[in-house]
Amino acid sequence: MVRNKRVGTKASVLAAAAALLLTACGGAGVDAEESATPTEDTAVACGSYAIAMHAWVGYTASAQVITEVAKANGCDISQVTLAEAGVTYDAMESGSVDLVVEDWGGGRWQEWADRGALVEIGDNGNIGIIGMYVPQWMADEYPDITDSANLNKYADLFKNDESKGKGAWYEGPPGYTTIGEKLVSANDLNFTVLPQGSEAALIDVFTKAAENKTAAIGYWWTPQNFLAKVPMARVNFPANDWTDAEKASGLTDYPELPLIKLATPKAMESGDAFSMIIKNFSWTNDDQNEVAADIESGTDPAVAAQKWIDANAETVAGWLK
Repeated sequence: MVRNKRVGTKASVLAAAAALLLTACGGAGVDAEESATPTEDTAVACGSYAIAMHAWVGYTASAQVITEVAKANGCDISQVTLAEAGVTYDAMESGSVDLVVEDWGGGRWQEWADRGALVEIGDNGNIGIIGMYVPQWMADEYPDITDSANLNKYADLFKNDESKGKGAWYEGPPGYTTIGEKLVSANDLNFTVLPQGSEAALIDVFTKAAENKTAAIGYWWTPQNFLAKVPMARVNFPANDWTDAEKASGLTDYPELPLIKLATPKAMESGDAFSMIIKNFSWTNDDQNEVAADIESGTDPAVAAQKWIDANAETVAGWLK
């Protein structure tokens, strides 16, 4: 993602602009389309729209749910795989895509908004929460470990061959927004910061810690469907007092970040079902993680999305009003 996980940008694993014209329609089939009956409020004929698709499965979950609801209400929807941030905003300006379902950028789109290429249409209901996590078994066995003030009390549990006699602190990958060195230094923590090279490396750390009941503390975030498979508990530092990671003192936690929807003026001004759906779409981190977990387990995204839609008919109906 230039997801810089996340206070600013997520580092995308996609290869940038070459994917700009690569489209993949996300259809759910006849049964799925018939299961979401158009309402009286969707009388305006729905147009054709493209949704930007970014490289993490949680994003896929949100985009696919919107896709299935929109298609069931007469919209022609395509999905366009793109690197996030500037590449996507340029595509919106050129008319190639109409919607970003989940942007972690904290306003990085402003210059495109100033030119009228896109509009911010509010939160999508998901809250990005970065922090330091331990496997749930540790929180169950040592309930006070989730208070950062007690970390030194347990530091010896985290020692390993790499940590130089201190606790091992598994930090986020390069390119992610991380303040681990500051947290350790400012709070006089008896830990050695060990940057991990990838999201996969952190997943491996936490998976083994859960399976083997070994101690681990590491950088993680939500929404992320991995938490549905390997429960973890967040270690809480004092309430956040910064927005710019470079200016963070290290004395306080990462900020919570509402995740944002962006759309083209064309989509928002149409008055059709798509405009209503994307304006009103909102769901929780748990909702996203549920669908994302199904997708990651091998369920077709359209099927996983429709499963959630069928189980949450009242919520979906509210998006169409």
